[in-house]
Amino acid sequence: MFSALKNQIAFFRQFRQRFETTGAIAPSSRFLARSMTSYLAARDPAIPLRVLEIGPGTGPVTNSIVQHLRPQDVFDLVELNEEFVRILSQRFESEPAWKAVKTQSTIHQLPVQEFQTSAPYDFVISGLPLNNFPAELVTSIAETYFRLLKPAGVLSYFEYMYVRPIRKVVTRGAERIRITAIDSTMQQHCDRCRIRRDNIWLNTPPAWVQHLRGF
Repeated sequence: MFSALKNQIAFFRQFRQRFETTGAIAPSSRFLARSMTSYLAARDPAIPLRVLEIGPGTGPVTNSIVQHLRPQDVFDLVELNEEFVRILSQRFESEPAWKAVKTQSTIHQLPVQEFQTSAPYDFVISGLPLNNFPAELVTSIAETYFRLLKPAGVLSYFEYMYVRPIRKVVTRGAERIRITAIDSTMQQHCDRCRIRRDNIWLNTPPAWVQHLRGF
């Protein structure tokens, strides 16, 4: 409990210092984490998997991922924020479920667009705050998601409910152009590849979890 509180405080501190890349005032709830990992949870345990988490933050979704990993799996995490990298590394050293998968897990501190891998992933799970980014960056990140995902793999990411629709109405000028472009980019991917959308009301703020199939 004390460790969870420390992580929440650290998350809020990074939110205040780096809102553009942190994007939320609190870590994801266990309900959102359960949705983000629902396809991974339904896996065949006999088949080795490659799992990539992008923007894990302090690790609320990671904590759900590690519960579903098997010894033959590969787990990579891409996190840009050095304070979050420190917290994640500490959790792999200290928490039993995390320690159990430490040898098959690797944290990479760099922008996801620069991340290179020897093979694509069965699951890509992203917590990046896309609505905070420039539209061109969102386009690049979305392309990176599918570059890293196997054709039959599953991409799961979340976005806070109604943020883009509301911003498209209430903003003007460059901000309205930016948010409209982001909405167009992500809606095109959803129209083409979406499997399911989950409504997660028990989260701060409430969120949609989008699940897309690779192509």
